[in-house]
Amino acid sequence: MRTSRSPIRVLVIGGGIGGLCLAQGLRQAGVDVQVYERDESADGRRQGYRLRISPEGEAALRACLPAPLAQLLAATANTRDDSGLAAYDEHLVEQWAPRFDDPRAGRPDKIDAVDRVTLRRILLAGLEEVVHFGKNFQRLDRTADGRVTAYFEDGTEATGDVLVAADGTNSRVRAQLRPQDVPEDLGIRTIFSRIPRDAAIAAGLPPALQDRFSYVIGTDGHHLGLMPMLFRERPSAAAARLWPDAGLVDSDDYYMSVFNVHRSDLGIEDQEFFALSGEELCALVVDRTKAWHPDLREIFAFAQPETTFAVALRATRPVRAWETGPVVPLGDAVHAMPPSGGVGANTAVRDAQALSALLAAVDQGERELAAAVAEYQEAMVEYATEGVEMSMRIAQWSIKKAEG
Repeated sequence: MRTSRSPIRVLVIGGGIGGLCLAQGLRQAGVDVQVYERDESADGRRQGYRLRISPEGEAALRACLPAPLAQLLAATANTRDDSGLAAYDEHLVEQWAPRFDDPRAGRPDKIDAVDRVTLRRILLAGLEEVVHFGKNFQRLDRTADGRVTAYFEDGTEATGDVLVAADGTNSRVRAQLRPQDVPEDLGIRTIFSRIPRDAAIAAGLPPALQDRFSYVIGTDGHHLGLMPMLFRERPSAAAARLWPDAGLVDSDDYYMSVFNVHRSDLGIEDQEFFALSGEELCALVVDRTKAWHPDLREIFAFAQPETTFAVALRATRPVRAWETGPVVPLGDAVHAMPPSGGVGANTAVRDAQALSALLAAVDQGERELAAAVAEYQEAMVEYATEGVEMSMRIAQWSIKKAEG
């Protein structure tokens, strides 16, 4: 017997990793889903460049993606050794670092790190008629029959049975419904950039830092993470075999560099700092590391200014469930956290896996919407709280002044 609301239409506000993963899962289940993304195109988002994928994150991605796309993600994933995280001071003296045991060690098709641009393209594959770009969410209203209408700044609107707030840390959906839930500023200012791997090695990057995640904890209050992205297979070649219309673009191997400094050590007001260009941000890093070991400071000259940008790190504590109803939160909109260890993105795809399964049951008439949303949020609050605390522990290990 079908429930009172089936089948359903799901509106997803936000086409980031979590929102697109949800859309893939819902499409596989035959649910009517539409995604509304503020970016003008698939190339309009900058959130870093390399992303660690946890065992839970890999399982969620494989569950939501069609098999050929999951295979494509594995084919283009990072290939590296299993020696984990290494930490040093600015003079390349090795320091203690936490260990992360990974049961996938040695598995040839593991997905333990990916290029963000490649991941987003894969998540978009097959969703051409579902994802609507240039849709800047403005507000929502509840209709008389309990549905939700979303209004966009271009004057268009859309109505569905469920609206998923997947619009990130600065969520406009959350701002309308829960303006008190503002993620706290951790006081950390981060500069993301890319460094071509060949150039870094030619500049003298020590062998111990070349093929694993390395973190430099400067005694001067400045910190640098170097994360290698070594493609298992050229994205275009892998796509030609598995999903020719994915539109994957080749990239040379690189390091994602993450330069962290607490605002008390930065010495620059936020208004000035966030107004710096990519060239100016790169110059700032070079200047702040001029007393570091020569094998470290030389590589910063090869950072790509056009890929360099700054962010403020924030976290949601405590993670709270939203009202049980047709508006459902997902990802950073409800559990923002620092990018330490890639925990945030992995938590978002876990949200997508759990929510897509429950909404599919609602669509098929097997569950009532309110009960399904309540079940999702109860589980989400528990594992997301663990995720926030884990990312905070990593941040506080690497940057002792991380607030909170």
